[in-house]
Amino acid sequence: MFDTQIIPIPILPFGMVNAHLIRSEAVCILVDAGIPGSERRIGKVLANHGLTFRDIKLIVVTHAHTDHAGSAARLRALSGAPILAHEADADYYSRKVPMSYCTTGWVGRLFLRTPAPHEPYEGFVPDIMMRNGETMNLLNFGVDGLVRHTGGHTPGSIAVELASRDALVGDLIASGILIGGLLFKGRAIRPPFEDDPQTVARELERLVQDGAQRFHMGHGGPLEVPEVLRHAWVLASLSGDACASGQCQHDHH
Repeated sequence: MFDTQIIPIPILPFGMVNAHLIRSEAVCILVDAGIPGSERRIGKVLANHGLTFRDIKLIVVTHAHTDHAGSAARLRALSGAPILAHEADADYYSRKVPMSYCTTGWVGRLFLRTPAPHEPYEGFVPDIMMRNGETMNLLNFGVDGLVRHTGGHTPGSIAVELASRDALVGDLIASGILIGGLLFKGRAIRPPFEDDPQTVARELERLVQDGAQRFHMGHGGPLEVPEVLRHAWVLASLSGDACASGQCQHDHH
């Protein structure tokens, strides 16, 4: 119905942190808001495409980590667009409770000791709050697609699934060295933090079964189906994960 274009917005160099703009004939939807202070970078990409903040009609925040939600409140003020997110991350968005993290390896453990994951951002209440397993049709915003709750990475993680067979999945999957940059961007990896690898594996396979062919991520990418499935099968084979079994010390389990 609508031709769509996926415009990557590099928040940090080398694809280490990405936001994305979905552009249709008449409107734009921003997927993720970057770290605090990202509005200048996002505004520059908009200007390069002849757009302004006022062309953004919806801000989808895939989850509550600071590199995805950090500039959401500021971008809402600049654009006037509503923020869509899931209620399972709502207390993190409002800053009522601190974010908790399940690390996936030494990179995550090292990263967690730096100030970056803990960088505070302006709290907000999403204007459109998805609940439980409900989906949100994006046709009302001029884009042929939907938003669906996935969980897995954080309790309230959501993904955008477009009729063009593009999927914008936040941190459901990553690629490249460290947190998604530098080299081997075609090689899928786990992001530094991940609550439940079994849920992530099921959601990645479901997305492929539902027709997704290109996966756009917050770190690295994009990835095609064979690499996404290889990664999903690796995750599905993991056992003894404390977070996945509910035996870690994080308060959301």
